[in-house]
Amino acid sequence: MTEFTLWDILRNLLLALRWTVVLSLIAFVGGGVVGGLLLFLRLRAGRGLERIIKLYVQLFQGTPLLMQLFLAYFGLALMGVNVSAWTAATVALTAYTSAFLTEIWRGCVASIPKGQWEASSSLALSFGEQLRHVILPQAVKIATAPTVGFLVQVVKGTALASVIGFVEVTKAGSMISNATFRPFVVFSCVALLYFALCFPISLFAKHLERKINVNRR
Repeated sequence: MTEFTLWDILRNLLLALRWTVVLSLIAFVGGGVVGGLLLFLRLRAGRGLERIIKLYVQLFQGTPLLMQLFLAYFGLALMGVNVSAWTAATVALTAYTSAFLTEIWRGCVASIPKGQWEASSSLALSFGEQLRHVILPQAVKIATAPTVGFLVQVVKGTALASVIGFVEVTKAGSMISNATFRPFVVFSCVALLYFALCFPISLFAKHLERKINVNRR
């Protein structure tokens, strides 16, 4: 039986960590695209569509991500649609991310004084031009810090993808732990890798928040 050294454990975890990073980026970018579209529709659409989008947001914010992953993987299979763990994790995390981002961004747009809308409307700007030239440049500054901060939640959320068989760093840690019988060492390394990913993002989000608060004074 081959003895696993600490370097062997770290090397295998680092190989799996790349899939954690890839899944996080896909979910964050995909969720951003979907969230941006939902935000635009929510601002522009009538009450009927707005209620549907609110229900979508409440559904994904009010249910555990673990359940969403189960439904994406096992639920679709029960309906005769076979999907891979990779596809199910991507779909579930993208939907989860989009619900939170559209609500974060909606709050940032709502924080823009109503007078900004009225002033831009008096200049005969269309709704799209109001957003592009007046509202969004201000809202983006407010939204940057919480958006970057939410990326930390996305990274940590990818750990739940291990329950449907997606081999990211947590799943790899479980497999290595079963092979080495050294769970404390293995999962300590897993925790350190998550910290190494999330801590710089948290610092960057705090830096952006401080910078925005200084500029507002």
